[in-house]
Amino acid sequence: MVSITHKSNSLRKAVAIATVKVSGQHTIDAIVQKKVPKGDVFEFSRVAGLFAVKKTSDVIPDCHPLPIEYTAISHEIEGLNIVIRVEVHTVYKTGVEVEAMHGASVTALTLYDMLKPIDKGIEIANIRLDHKSGGKSQYKLPEEGSLKCAVVVCSDSIAKGEKQDGSGKAIITKLEQFKLETNHYDIIEDDFDQIQKKVMELVSQQYDLVIFTGGTGLSPRDVTPDAIGTLLDREVPGIMENVRKYGQERMPYAMLSRGVAGFIKGTLVITLPGSVKGVQESMDALFPAVLHVFKVQDGTRHD
Repeated sequence: MVSITHKSNSLRKAVAIATVKVSGQHTIDAIVQKKVPKGDVFEFSRVAGLFAVKKTSDVIPDCHPLPIEYTAISHEIEGLNIVIRVEVHTVYKTGVEVEAMHGASVTALTLYDMLKPIDKGIEIANIRLDHKSGGKSQYKLPEEGSLKCAVVVCSDSIAKGEKQDGSGKAIITKLEQFKLETNHYDIIEDDFDQIQKKVMELVSQQYDLVIFTGGTGLSPRDVTPDAIGTLLDREVPGIMENVRKYGQERMPYAMLSRGVAGFIKGTLVITLPGSVKGVQESMDALFPAVLHVFKVQDGTRHD
């Protein structure tokens, strides 16, 4: 199966529609009057659909097992058509579109099976996804070039040429996935004064987003959060809380990161770990949802 270990849980919803077409009014009358020999077709098919939603990963090989936290199945008669609506919710790392469609298909097939003794012309007309929400698709990405971004690597060894930078370049690559160009890339030493000087220089140049990598741990030279923290006009604690929560689920040492984030004037400054893996996981934890701060900062409502 495709790996979803890098994704974050979010509320995800999907609605699927299936249409069963009968050949005559006599079939509709039998359904409404509950005179179908095999029983109440709506109740039987609803139960079958519920089972199908829950068992999707058992019959669709690439579907991940996931917690189904809500399912609603309804039937509506429109002329000679029976329209089935299946809505599924979960709080998980991947969507429930296939679960909803599987539920709709089995509900429709159960209708077909129960009605075929009295209607040889019954058919399943279509099964489709009506809509879905949740996950990354719910976030509108910024227009290309709309945000001015900078990436700064804090490392004594990289600044001296003793090691090659991997973390800063990983951030740049990840930003590109969200249509964000890195307008400034720099490598500086783990020095309190240099870090403060660099961030204020970028703030004065009106950068929208500045991401520091390195110096967020507990060694004597890890001073990035200390240097940045004293300059923040408005800290946004939830940003780094989410990074640490996300990291803690994957690596117990994530709790030792001291990263901070917030605004200096109109610039959002984020301090991430120095390891490539730590940076990649941090970016996965934050993006694209963190970009919503720029809308909120402009006065846009959260919804």
